[in-house]
Amino acid sequence: MDEAIAECASSNWHGIDWNSVNKQVRKLQIRIVKATQDKRWNKVKTLQRLLTHSFSGKALAVRRVTENQGKRTAGVDGEIWSNPVGKSKAILSLKLHGYNPKPLKRVYIPKANGKKRPLGIPTMKDRAMQALFKLALEPIAETTADVNSYGFRPGRSTTDAISQCFVVLSKTTSAQWILEADIKGCFDNISHEWLLENIPMDINILAKWLKAGYMEKKELFPTESGTPQGGIISPILSNITLDGLEKLFLSSKTQKRTHFVRYADDFIITASSKEILENEVIPVIEVFLAERGLILSPEKTKITHINEGFNFLGVNIRKYKQKLLIKPAKENVKTFLKKVSELIKGNKAINQKELIRMLNPVIMGWANYHRYFVSKETFSSVSHKIYLLLWQWSVRRHKNKSKYWIKKKYFKTVGERNWVFADGGLELFNPCDIVIRRHIKIKGEANPFDPAYETYFEKRLGTKMANDVTLSRKLRNLWTSQKGNCLICKALITKESGWNIHHIFPKVKGGTDNISNLVLLHPYCHIQLHSQGLNVVKPSS
Repeated sequence: MDEAIAECASSNWHGIDWNSVNKQVRKLQIRIVKATQDKRWNKVKTLQRLLTHSFSGKALAVRRVTENQGKRTAGVDGEIWSNPVGKSKAILSLKLHGYNPKPLKRVYIPKANGKKRPLGIPTMKDRAMQALFKLALEPIAETTADVNSYGFRPGRSTTDAISQCFVVLSKTTSAQWILEADIKGCFDNISHEWLLENIPMDINILAKWLKAGYMEKKELFPTESGTPQGGIISPILSNITLDGLEKLFLSSKTQKRTHFVRYADDFIITASSKEILENEVIPVIEVFLAERGLILSPEKTKITHINEGFNFLGVNIRKYKQKLLIKPAKENVKTFLKKVSELIKGNKAINQKELIRMLNPVIMGWANYHRYFVSKETFSSVSHKIYLLLWQWSVRRHKNKSKYWIKKKYFKTVGERNWVFADGGLELFNPCDIVIRRHIKIKGEANPFDPAYETYFEKRLGTKMANDVTLSRKLRNLWTSQKGNCLICKALITKESGWNIHHIFPKVKGGTDNISNLVLLHPYCHIQLHSQGLNVVKPSS
């Protein structure tokens, strides 16, 4: 089947049958999971080799790097794959024999604390090779991962990690002491020797990536440790490096009421006393990390009592008179309001509708994140502060007008609500309109590559999409009517994959925007539909 797909598409990128490609890769990933569960490591290697040498795997890898947000960002060679011919050639270029990655392009992005984080940008070919090997490595990583690890894993989120904190800290009998651990420069300092000995993938390819170095100001710098932030496969390498830490504590009979929650390289450990954390837990962690070339950050690692509370992933977790409450962290709220303020003050000349369109995604995204916590009071405070900023923006534009005139022009009455910042039916989103609801934490053992959990993950994704306030009601209804699947390639449509709305009967020929005339497609599938003259049939309800 893979040879037939390759023959059909070798000269025609738009002729690839993505439904067949997805099925071929999925089939191999399922077999890798089964072999990993049975600890048949030679079988795992054989299946990985099949996947990384397959046309389907290579095609999916090229599609990923030419559709994600970095598709227009070139590496040191300045090359991007922006047309069908280039993408077809790229598939054929992904050969392991004779492969030598180029150095990374070093760039810096700002952090919340004002400092800058270094990123390494691989070339398009190196990105595609990493995406290819990720397809073969991720099923193993998901099968062997710590139960309460949540960062950079499909189907898991920060909200799952925070919900697990509630599970282990909310009871009257729960542990009272928390170790807030932070690994110093995790990505930059992981031991290459440890990675080469323990990562279950082609050791020669991994060694070449690790030793590729990076270019900065036309100067080549070697890399002696770490895995670069910015590489597609780097998050999986760091997760595998830290997996096993939770199992270490679960297997210890001395750690009473000790629980572990990790998101990427930030993690907490609970215990019944401060002494257990200081004398038993920290030494175990230090030994574990030292084997991997890592250490705890003395500045960021601390022990806290639950009554004092601690910040984790943008929220504050604290007990008030034996009741655990999770609220948006003050620092998180401050950063959010600063961003909103900069958008408003930095756009004094644009019209009201443009400002609303600019602000709504920012406000919706922040509020959607905090909708699962004790956030009503914070939402009300934030809403009032945004109103004050908008009033200042409005007054500044009309210094010679009365307050009554300004209010009438920019602030409307909508239903029972007054002072709604709106123009022509377009309203500023109010966080207070969000319904606070409890998040159902993911099952610890759930594996997205195991067929036994396929229905489970589909239901979770459906719930997530249906409750996402950043999406319009029409879009959510479309997604639900298609059961979340693209009607061209049959694969799931997610926020990560993105989507386009397609008119079955074109608007230029009189087609309407009614939901009966619309379908959701992946962005690339939408292009393929038009280039190949394909048709889609709306699923019956």
